Amino acid sequence: MSEIEKVKCLIIGSGPAGYTAAIYAARAEMKPVMYQGMQPGGQLTTTNEVENFPGYPDGVTGPEMMLQLEAQAKRFDTDVRFGFITKVDFSGGVHKCWADDGTEIHADTVIISTGASAKYLGLESEQFYLKNGGGVSACAVCDGFFYRGQETVIVGAGDSACEEAHYLSKLCTKVTMLVRRDEFRASKIMAERVQNTDNIEILFNTNTVEVLGDGQGVSGVLVKNNVSGEESTIPCTGFFVAIGHKPNTDIFKDYIDLDETGYIEYAEPGTSKTNVPGVFVAGDSADKTYRQAITAAGTGCMAALDAERYLSSIGH
Repeated sequence: MSEIEKVKCLIIGSGPAGYTAAIYAARAEMKPVMYQGMQPGGQLTTTNEVENFPGYPDGVTGPEMMLQLEAQAKRFDTDVRFGFITKVDFSGGVHKCWADDGTEIHADTVIISTGASAKYLGLESEQFYLKNGGGVSACAVCDGFFYRGQETVIVGAGDSACEEAHYLSKLCTKVTMLVRRDEFRASKIMAERVQNTDNIEILFNTNTVEVLGDGQGVSGVLVKNNVSGEESTIPCTGFFVAIGHKPNTDIFKDYIDLDETGYIEYAEPGTSKTNVPGVFVAGDSADKTYRQAITAAGTGCMAALDAERYLSSIGH
């Protein structure tokens, strides 16, 4: 049997939320241990340019920002570990967690910052331009700025897709919405908003066949009408996917209260507390509204402060 490691504060997942929590926890002498997760640095590592995070007047790449946050957390002696937590047991007074290398950790406090993963269509061409920073994005608020005065395409039919299409319409000369079915899934008010926006064209019964480009950037989208079977090409420089996010919370579902879509629910509004005393949440695994790096960082700070107060209350 492997030896049990006891820690004051375990942070599960990295990204702006996890690293900010680590910085605050480390400065409070909580000696945090962080497991970076399946995607060290989180969603921002797939973001080429970040221009809306305060303190970077010239912008910064997502991976570069995450390396800086990691370095700052390490400067205060956060034990940052490559790897991920595979299982938890929050049924007793001790918070038990197991890492992928078999390490069993008993933590006085746990901060969950596992984030959420954007859903994509899964097309080879989509993934190519996503990973090569050339015109595919799952966040219009983050990346729409780069397509000012250009034509863009967005896929999706829910409230988020309508909201993002409307946001893009203020920046772009034209926005084409691709809706797979013959109607929106969005609320009536959101659907009407995009339908009443002059530079948004909505194509119902339409699937994406391929994202087109020259290997450097996106130049258009090949689409197919799923009723007539007719294919056509829509010219654009930006292709946005707004078909939802999946919070990375599966391993907590037996112990932590989740909503119907898997997001962690706060036990007390205005705090980072979950329904399990001593377990806190930060970032996109609980936030389905804002999903920005700056808001994730803010909740990371809250989680560390809440964890510190909890430790004080139990005499640690």
